[in-house]
Amino acid sequence: MTSPPLIVAFTASVAFLVWRFARTVFAPGNSVEQLPGPPPQSWAKGMSNRNMGQIFHYNAWEYIRNLSETYGPICCVHSFFGTKAILNYDVKVMHAVYIKDKETWHRSRLGLQTGMACLGPGLLSTQGDTHRRQRKMLNSVFSAQYMRGLTPFFYEVAGKLESSMAARVNTGDEQLDVVGWMGRAALELIGQGALGHSFDPLVVDSKNAFTDTVKSFFPSMADIRYAFALLTMAGGARGPRWLRRLIVRAWPDPAVQRMRRHTEVMSEFGSRLIAEKRAAIERGDDALLHQIGEGKDVMSILLRENTAASAEDRLPDEELLAQISTFILAGVDTTSNALARVLEVLSLHPEAQERLRSEILEARTQYGREIPYDELNALPYLDAVCRETLRLYSPVTFSTREATKETVLPLSEPVNGLDHIVVPKGTMVITNIAACNTQKALWGEDAYEWNPDRWLKPLPVALDEARIPGIYANSFTFSGGAYSCIGLKFSQLEMKVVLSTLVAAFRFEPGTKKYVWNLAVVAYPAAHVGDKDPEMMLKVNPVKVS
Repeated sequence: MTSPPLIVAFTASVAFLVWRFARTVFAPGNSVEQLPGPPPQSWAKGMSNRNMGQIFHYNAWEYIRNLSETYGPICCVHSFFGTKAILNYDVKVMHAVYIKDKETWHRSRLGLQTGMACLGPGLLSTQGDTHRRQRKMLNSVFSAQYMRGLTPFFYEVAGKLESSMAARVNTGDEQLDVVGWMGRAALELIGQGALGHSFDPLVVDSKNAFTDTVKSFFPSMADIRYAFALLTMAGGARGPRWLRRLIVRAWPDPAVQRMRRHTEVMSEFGSRLIAEKRAAIERGDDALLHQIGEGKDVMSILLRENTAASAEDRLPDEELLAQISTFILAGVDTTSNALARVLEVLSLHPEAQERLRSEILEARTQYGREIPYDELNALPYLDAVCRETLRLYSPVTFSTREATKETVLPLSEPVNGLDHIVVPKGTMVITNIAACNTQKALWGEDAYEWNPDRWLKPLPVALDEARIPGIYANSFTFSGGAYSCIGLKFSQLEMKVVLSTLVAAFRFEPGTKKYVWNLAVVAYPAAHVGDKDPEMMLKVNPVKVS
């Protein structure tokens, strides 16, 4: 027999969906539907899918590029339950959404619902005053000065990674799962730099359940996007926590239950870590606090500053706990998969790999194996390789925002006779980061080509004039505006320390085992489309020192 709370929730959900459909479709002055766009999928394929099922498919790369080339910078797509959304990379629209009218455009309810359910109220799943308070508390520990202090610890982790990979190569393994090794290294770098905790000694064949959870978290999330859409459209984000937990536990899909277990593992770890650090601070136990990273990690500093903060600035335990999951999951997959992508591209461009190796080895002759922070960031070709790879292969493909009221969006160029569009409240704008970063009108005819040299000469005038509202390298890879990636400097340091260590030690070549890049919350390589276990095999050989 169905319980009364579930009957009430179901009835309310249906009523809400009908109302939302009518409000969006029949909104007065709505000009979104006048935009060009692809035809909807057949209703027989699932009313919750429409174009969203195509856009967010694991193998949607060609489809997304075709949309941008066919319909231009802005188009109308058919979203969940008959609603319409905007797929966009028009720079003028992006500036309005992320900068000029940011108070009108909030993080989408779908994104907030997903983040809140999986991570809790952290930086990725809050907005407004709560997000500003969290960011204010964290800004100081992501500064360049803080990164300089972390650099020696990052080199220590990278050195262990090099030794372990060398041990595997020396025992006869011609091919290594590079994304697996990058994931382990990124988790340890986040552990020591952000949490003051060692996850992985980076010895050969070391494995644990927590590492596996982190590795499969975002790939698993892609399978249950429909569930978050259903809960969001039904107003689930506003329901009491006990009801949300009841609904999730009763959900029959094994993929939902797998995701629930992942979030529980993350939450349990975070609770233990906070309790240990807080107890050490209260006891004045410097020895414990300095075991990993000499107490310079983000969480130790955050807890100390939070204790001393005024009541209005202090973060509650729920938000502190959410930051831990956010640091781990937002930092590990994005950086590790970006590193794997750089090594893949270098394996396909041996001349570029050799050029990068020469630059790194030359710097080592002057500074030693551990190139200091400022000098490492000043290496021109290493910086160009990172910028170009992150431009062409952004780990995150989309960013979403939702209109909190009816508003107007200006267009860079008229579309179907419109120089602006009237957007109803609740409309979602999906920023196509991949298309933004590869616009031929801005980057030139070689926009789809990997060419680090473009960063070693003046960039196209059109690109400078466009003023893409991103915080990194004239791209939108790290987003922009009030919710841009706070960990940009942390991620860049990770990438450059690991690359300078590995490229100096090993030569990377394409492997013989096939793999594909899957589009998910964070793009990842695997043996097959939709496979939840990331894998990318490359040939790895020691560099012979002459």
